[in-house]
Amino acid sequence: MSVQSYAGQSPRHKPREGRSSAQRSESRAAMLMLAPSTALYVAFIAIPLIGTLALAFFEWDLLSPPRFVGIDNFVRIGRDSTMLMATVNTFVFAIVTVVLHLIGALLLAIAINRPMNRVVKKLTSAAIFFPVLLSWSAVALLWRYALDPNFGFINHYLREWGFTPPNWFVDAQTALGAIIGLDVWHSLGYTMIILLAGLQSIQPTLYEAARIDGAGPLRQFWSVTVPLLSPTLLFASIISFIGAFQIFEPMFIITKGGPDNSTISLVQDVYNTAFRDFSMGYASAKSLILIVVMLLVTVLQLKMSKKWVNYDQ
Repeated sequence: MSVQSYAGQSPRHKPREGRSSAQRSESRAAMLMLAPSTALYVAFIAIPLIGTLALAFFEWDLLSPPRFVGIDNFVRIGRDSTMLMATVNTFVFAIVTVVLHLIGALLLAIAINRPMNRVVKKLTSAAIFFPVLLSWSAVALLWRYALDPNFGFINHYLREWGFTPPNWFVDAQTALGAIIGLDVWHSLGYTMIILLAGLQSIQPTLYEAARIDGAGPLRQFWSVTVPLLSPTLLFASIISFIGAFQIFEPMFIITKGGPDNSTISLVQDVYNTAFRDFSMGYASAKSLILIVVMLLVTVLQLKMSKKWVNYDQ
C-alpha cells in the first residue's frame, strides 16, 4: 500500500484515537472520584463483614488464640433462649413501630401538604422533625426521667388527673411498649419527610380530574394518593424495618434489656455476647443471623410489593 493510502486513512483513525483517549480520561476521573467512598466501604464494611464471617467459625475470648469450632456457634444459637427472646422482642418492636410510623407519618404529611401559610408549614415541619436531630442518648435519658415512677412529670400529672400510672420501664408488661412510644416520638419526623416528598411529587391535576369525576376526599385518598404514593411507602417501610432491627440505644441506656429480658433486642444481645461475655466467635455468628434475617425481611417486602406498589405515574 502506498504512502498516500496510509496518509489517506490516517484522518479516519485520529478521531477514534481521540475518543479512546477521552474515554480513558473519563474512566480515570471516575475511578478517582469513587476511590474515597470505595476505600471507606472496603475498610468499614467489606473487611469487617469478611472478618465476622470467618470469626463465626471460631471461639475467641480476646485473651487466648482463636480456636476453630466449625458450626458449633450456629448450633448453639438454636438452644439460646436469650436470643430467642431478643428475636421475638425485635420482631414485635419492628412490626408495631413500622405500622405506627407509616400511619402517623402519612397523616402528618397529608396535613402539612394541605394549603396553609408557608411560615406555619415550615415551623410545623421543623417541630415534628426536630426530635430526629437529637441523639438517642439524649432522648433516652430525657424520657427515662420524664417517665420515672417516682418524680417523672408525666406520672405526676397522671396522678393529678386521677390515674394510676404504671412503672413504665420497670414493669415487664409496659417496658417494651414505652420504648416503642419513645421510638415513634423520636423517628416519626424522618418518615414524615419522606412521605411528604412523595406527596408533593403527585401532580395536582390528578386530584382535579378525580374531583371532576365526583370523587370525594376519601375516594381521592384511596384511588389517587395511595397508588401514586405506594413506591414511597415501600421505601419508607424498608428503611423503617432496617432501622427497627438495628435498635439498641434506648434498650441499653434505659432498661439494659430488662426486666427479665422483656426489652432486649438482637443488637443488644450481640453486644452483650461480645463485650460482656467476651465470646467474639459466638457474637459473630449471631451477627450473621441478624444480617440474614434483615435480608430475608427486605426480600419478602420486595416480593409482596409487586401486589400493591404502582410505578405508573
